[in-house]
Amino acid sequence: MSDDQQAGGAAEDTPDRPDEARPPESEEKKDRDDRSRDDDARSDDEKAGDDEAAEREKERERERERAAGRFKEHTRDPLAEDQGEDGPTDLAAAARTRRATRMLFDAGRDLTSFDRSYFRSAHIGDLINLRLDGRQAGTGMRSGPVPEEELRRLRRGHVEPAGYLQLRNALRAHRLLVLGAAPGTGRTSTALSLLDEATTLAAGRTDPEPGPGSRVRRVDPDGGVRQLAASLDESRADEGEKAQRGTGYLLELSLTRPGALPPAEMDLDELAAALHRCEAFAVIVVTVGSAANQLLTGRYGKLCPPAPTQELLDTRLSERLEGQATTAPDGSGGAADLLARAEELWARKEVKDAVGLDDLRPAEAELLASLLAGQVLGDVSYEQLLSGCRSLAASQAQEWFAGVDRALTAQPAEAESTGGRPGTATLFHPVAFRIALAVLGGASHSAVAAAAHLLTWELSVQCDPDNTPARPLFCDDPEADLALSRAELTDGKVDVAGAEVPARLIWYRGSALPAAVLTELWDRHFPVRAPVVRWLRLLADDPRSQVWMRAAVAAGELCVRDFDHGYTDLVRPLAEAATPRRRIFAATTLDQAGGHDSHRRTVHKLIADWSRTGTAPLRWTAAMALGYGNSAATTEDALDTLARIGVRDDGDQLAVASFNVVRLLALPDGAQVLARVAEWTHHKREPYQDLGLVTTVRLALTTVDEVLTDDPDSPLADRGDWPLPLALAATRPELVGPMADLMWTALNTARARDVAVDALERLLRSAVRKDGTEWTRPGLAALLPALAPEEHDRRRLDWLLRRMMNDPENPVPDAQARDLWWLAVTPPQRTRREDIREEERHG
Repeated sequence: MSDDQQAGGAAEDTPDRPDEARPPESEEKKDRDDRSRDDDARSDDEKAGDDEAAEREKERERERERAAGRFKEHTRDPLAEDQGEDGPTDLAAAARTRRATRMLFDAGRDLTSFDRSYFRSAHIGDLINLRLDGRQAGTGMRSGPVPEEELRRLRRGHVEPAGYLQLRNALRAHRLLVLGAAPGTGRTSTALSLLDEATTLAAGRTDPEPGPGSRVRRVDPDGGVRQLAASLDESRADEGEKAQRGTGYLLELSLTRPGALPPAEMDLDELAAALHRCEAFAVIVVTVGSAANQLLTGRYGKLCPPAPTQELLDTRLSERLEGQATTAPDGSGGAADLLARAEELWARKEVKDAVGLDDLRPAEAELLASLLAGQVLGDVSYEQLLSGCRSLAASQAQEWFAGVDRALTAQPAEAESTGGRPGTATLFHPVAFRIALAVLGGASHSAVAAAAHLLTWELSVQCDPDNTPARPLFCDDPEADLALSRAELTDGKVDVAGAEVPARLIWYRGSALPAAVLTELWDRHFPVRAPVVRWLRLLADDPRSQVWMRAAVAAGELCVRDFDHGYTDLVRPLAEAATPRRRIFAATTLDQAGGHDSHRRTVHKLIADWSRTGTAPLRWTAAMALGYGNSAATTEDALDTLARIGVRDDGDQLAVASFNVVRLLALPDGAQVLARVAEWTHHKREPYQDLGLVTTVRLALTTVDEVLTDDPDSPLADRGDWPLPLALAATRPELVGPMADLMWTALNTARARDVAVDALERLLRSAVRKDGTEWTRPGLAALLPALAPEEHDRRRLDWLLRRMMNDPENPVPDAQARDLWWLAVTPPQRTRREDIREEERHG
């Protein structure tokens, strides 16, 4: 029927009726005049009433538009205000970074610390005496002969590193070798072994028994290369050639001290000539780094790789157990049986996790072998074994930091005369790099290196505040940084502007080292806290998620060590900051601390207090912390607190509250969260209704990557780019009904309709990727039938699909639209379990 017919008039194409049936023109004119007089006779009050009704209707329409606008504003990105030169914070990249970083600190959790008062040392049998204290008993002999007993023990147990033959040939060819390696890697043992072999061969003996005089001597490093060369010539002139023939000299140079300079190539040539005249040998041991590069790239320089871990450990275990087999308790078996039991013990995951080091250095292998031998012999309990294993990483961290303290003690006298402490930046860079790696492990190498330089600056200023530290620009040595920090580079990807790009990532070679470094830093070196806190605040402003999120997680671990200091100097100031990124930093720090049993209740109370009586920034921070799932005792408590934050002050923080309700949906209690959102949508108060509706719309606009938490086995883990409701529909069918009910409510509520339709269109467009491959179609197949069960729902879907097909900028292909339609109108196949349940219900 046409519009004219519906209005009671004749359509244009309707045939004329006969003339006799048509009223005369005079009568038609009379009727028109009568109607005109009736209109004129209407009172002015009636006309005024009609005008007022029309105005009221217009006002209601404007109010509906304003309500829709306010609702749309509530569905904005909660970080939309974080727009500056660096752009908005990428929540998906931040969530991925957090998951990767928490894995570094999950190993052992509260067991990462080592209580030295619990197990310092043990005496096992007659031969094994081990120490687990990281402090060195004292410095070694600076000058003098190496005892023959030490050389004999070295011959029995030295494990040759890769390339040992080349090192030996180089020493024999030049009589001088500059050996570069990181401290603790067995470089001194390798140097002594090389000198022992060379001097034995030069003496013309096939057996290594000592002849007259000592064959290997240590040389005082203070004299340097020139003094050693001069002493060789003087000794040759005074005592004759025979006295110095075949002697080996070990010189360990420290080039990391402020003002220390490496010997020139000319000095090395002079020393080599003096050695040749005396038919002697010398090995100079140096620490790898920019100061030693010139030496190691010269004609005498060689790098000394570390000995292989497994061979090192096997050798040390054999040494320990061979002498104990005869004195072992009855039933312990022979040496072979004891060795097999020790190797089986070492293969246990619990023991390897307690050690937490990918590679063992000689001293560590010796300690571990002693512990394993003590366990199989019954002299060390299993708890003592694990405690001793955990001490290895702690001892390494203590050695790294104690070395810096010892080097600093030589500077004050010089500083007074020069007006400053020279070389502080060079001195602090290695330790700053280790701290930066502990905080940012897994980030790109460039990010860690840049952060290390920032921390170097802060440490230098803290050490010498009256002078501006000199920052070397061309003295970095990446290979030395890796060697000195027990680190490695791997190929990986980082998030840049929402896309993943290839990068070189850097990690510690050992899961226990990050926690050990942070524990040593925070528990034993209190003056370092102030510059580290300043540095962490700088990292909180870094726009890269791989930097600021890793720093936030590490800050949480530091708060566990001393919550009072961390809260006062770091958490509270950042929680009240103006920028959202800083507040998320504080929220992440609190969540990380709340993951420890020792601080969980403290964090719960703090978040509850902020939500009730805190300022607006503190409530915002509390909402972000609640979204992680660790800042409230139960999910119910978290939802209560988020509702309190969201409805306060006319919904001023409705956006951040709703976003964190959605984040809770990724946790196992998703059904409980959906039930609470449904309660809000049916609440008698409009602020709660808005909270429920905004949460529903935000659910459709959120991807899995933005909210996925810490469970690597979550079924959502391989659907990171899926919209969250479709991922939940595909993996958790029991949530389909509640989600569909919530979306239906939003689609049928006036103020939420526009944004809800846009959100639904976004879900529909995600069915297939741009290349035509399937994307979220399984999730849509589960959700759409529940979302459009009635005819009017399907008409709305039909209208939306046609709008998408006719979109001039991004039209949906007809075939794709038809496929989506049939997904909605075709009921999903029921499972056998559902059929049985239906049969039982109806008998």
